[in-house]
Amino acid sequence: GVSQGSDEPPVLIVLEYNGASKKKAPTVIVGKGVTFDTGGISLKPGAKMDEMKMDMSGAATTLATLQLVSSLKLQANIVGIVAAAENMPSGSAIKPGDILKSMSGKTIEVLNTDAEGRLVLADALTYAQRYKPKEVIDLATLTGAVLHALGHQAAAVIGNNTAMIQKLKNAGEATGERVWELPLWEEYEKATKSDIADLKNIASPGVGAGTIMGAAFLKAFAGEQPWTHIDIAGTAWGFDRPYTNKGASGFGVRLLLNYLEKGR
Repeated sequence: GVSQGSDEPPVLIVLEYNGASKKKAPTVIVGKGVTFDTGGISLKPGAKMDEMKMDMSGAATTLATLQLVSSLKLQANIVGIVAAAENMPSGSAIKPGDILKSMSGKTIEVLNTDAEGRLVLADALTYAQRYKPKEVIDLATLTGAVLHALGHQAAAVIGNNTAMIQKLKNAGEATGERVWELPLWEEYEKATKSDIADLKNIASPGVGAGTIMGAAFLKAFAGEQPWTHIDIAGTAWGFDRPYTNKGASGFGVRLLLNYLEKGR
């Protein structure tokens, strides 16, 4: 998989917080934890590659949210899942054209090794189904395309449940960590289909809609319960605000805490 080219083994980190009755289904939060992303064989340009240490921001937000929920003794059941891996080029790295078999059993044609975040999230989302969750939220610095759509001002939200997305938008307005919904129409899902596997990890040239296509791929692994994908690639790093650092912003922790508090 993604970590084949690295000397560091992949790790699936699971945190469980039980602050309510065991009968209550949990909210599962899934974070992308690519600790450094060179792009792999589909190598990124050298400019700003140093910033790719931030590609674990979704994981950091997941861990911080669970820590905060625990310290506040929130009356809710929350599970945090982090898919951690390093994406490096080497003789053993995955190559464009390889076929991977995911934890779900679905096969994936890897057309670009720099679209690796969705590969690690696919297995984490599959693992989340073990908890029979009431809802699933995933956070990831998934696509550079979200910067073209929303800049540094908001994260993109894409999902299968309008009410859930509206609650996240309300939480974003309340906390200053704004989110904006992008559509997930059937045509986007069709564009994830491969001729030689169940799915391909990027769409064919000309399809566009890079941020949406990332979510369309993830939907195949997200389950039937309410699910929302949050693309924080434009908000997790490098945008200076009075209440954040110039580097990592911690985007999503305030957002998720407000959402979870309102949802008790």
